[in-house]
Amino acid sequence: MELRTLRALVEVVRQGGFSPAAEALFTTQPNVSKAVRRLEDDLGVPLLERIGHQSRLTDAGRIVYRRARRMLAEGDDLLAELDELRGLQRGRLRLGLPLFGSSVLFAPVFALFRSRYPGVEISLVEHGSKRLEELLRAGEVDLAASLLPVPEEFEWQDVRAEPLVALLPGGHVLAERGSLPLPELAHEPFILFEEGFLLNQLILDACSRRGFRPSVVARSGQIDFIVSLVKAGLGVAVLPRFMAEQRRQEGVRHVLLDEPDTVWHMALLWRRGGYLPHAARVWLELAREAHAGTGG
Repeated sequence: MELRTLRALVEVVRQGGFSPAAEALFTTQPNVSKAVRRLEDDLGVPLLERIGHQSRLTDAGRIVYRRARRMLAEGDDLLAELDELRGLQRGRLRLGLPLFGSSVLFAPVFALFRSRYPGVEISLVEHGSKRLEELLRAGEVDLAASLLPVPEEFEWQDVRAEPLVALLPGGHVLAERGSLPLPELAHEPFILFEEGFLLNQLILDACSRRGFRPSVVARSGQIDFIVSLVKAGLGVAVLPRFMAEQRRQEGVRHVLLDEPDTVWHMALLWRRGGYLPHAARVWLELAREAHAGTGG
């Protein structure tokens, strides 16, 4: 059993088929098929059930897939540790950053890191916080940005904390308020993000603590579209203050939520007890430097 055959299986499952797996691995579809068959021969059990052009894991396949992801993560850790012996003249940093807010929170860190360590490859993925935590858990990224609180399996470093603001149509009866508590929005339709964004859960948990469940009229993965829906009078939205300020539109008012126990708090996470590459530790140091004195 070889790591390359394990990687072939993992990519077939992750990419949803042999052809896209071949593209991800920079090889051909027959080579991927051959690697998976060799793994099945080595283990003596079928791992994939082939149905037409689709494949799904067998019971044995699910066990091997789960273990293979961990073994590959350990292999990546080994290579990363060896890269440390060469200093930061080369190597790779695997980052998972959020779809929203990175231009303010992480672009300066990115530029500083690149200027100081041009030989280090930065592999970047962007997703909602839930998905980023999954990738970190599987060892597919070294650092991931997510919202507090975080699971005990992760360690974290503070990035920035922001109060939440309600976005209201300009003519709304509450639009001229300086601040307001969540219960005053209990009967308003809410516009939330798509599933996978922890900001949704932050909002829903805050509403639950205040004794109501909001009526959700729309969801979107685009902040600009959400703001436009508010402007059109479809409902209200809730954003961290700095994100709302970045996307001011005429006809949309921002009202600070009077909810001191509900704060959008971004952090950088890594696996507790896992190996943290030197490049990742340097990124954390630069992030501390960049965000010193910003309230995070």
